[in-house]
Amino acid sequence: MPYPSLSDLLDRKRADLGKGPLAIVLAEDEVEIDSTLAHLVKVGFRDVILLAPEAVQVSPGHGGRVHVVAHDVHAEGALVAAVNQAIAKLPGTWMHYCHNAEYLYFPFCETRRVRELLTFHSEERREAMLTYVIDLYAGDLGQDSNAVSLSDAWLDRSGYYALARKDPARDWQPKERQLDFFGGLRWRFEEHIPFSRRKIDRISLFRAKRGLRLQPDFTLSDEEMNTYTCRWHHSLTAAVCSFRTAKALRTNPGSRHAIQTFRWPNSVRFDWHSQQLMDLGLMEPGQWF
Repeated sequence: MPYPSLSDLLDRKRADLGKGPLAIVLAEDEVEIDSTLAHLVKVGFRDVILLAPEAVQVSPGHGGRVHVVAHDVHAEGALVAAVNQAIAKLPGTWMHYCHNAEYLYFPFCETRRVRELLTFHSEERREAMLTYVIDLYAGDLGQDSNAVSLSDAWLDRSGYYALARKDPARDWQPKERQLDFFGGLRWRFEEHIPFSRRKIDRISLFRAKRGLRLQPDFTLSDEEMNTYTCRWHHSLTAAVCSFRTAKALRTNPGSRHAIQTFRWPNSVRFDWHSQQLMDLGLMEPGQWF
């Protein structure tokens, strides 16, 4: 039985969930929920919270590590609000957030667990990690009309760029070690994407602390935690490989009939391996070898 609310789960399981690392998944629909949960368990998250409508069913084979919570997933800012609720209850806990049909990849995740990653990152005096949202899409929309296919997943190998992130409090001067990143389907089909949703960067792996807030643009209220690297050398980054944008473009009536395929000359088949993402420059191992 699902927990009736996130508050109920956090109150009952606070001590266990606080051990971390913890993942929070918002299921906007029923697409690839089980594969998303299985991936998070595989890479080493101790607990996974699934926020989902009451009717959603999940596989029982996750060894008690998945906690299902009945949630209004279509409320404005539902994921941000839930993450902020968890931050307030679980200070000191490393956490990750994503949607269904999104898969966190980090350097060497095939042989190393997320706890090892976060231990090293902590030793580097880093409390947050930049993640790039890399759009995945099915190669044949005639066969996979919702653009989701684990066996025929593609991504863009180029077309990514960054712009300086300006600080309105300092006469719009660039912020130190912060950039806005763009690319993928949100760049190629920008006429169908609101400007405020075109960025592909998230701070989606971080250590909660008192007073910290996740903001609607998926940055954190602590500016240092929004930086892509530390002051002394390159830091680790990770990738969230996501069918979410492709799925939305195929669901929205305004874009569905305008797009016959997502593939273009710079599409490559996704190997579901971190080395491919590092080779394409889509995540950075830093000093971790």
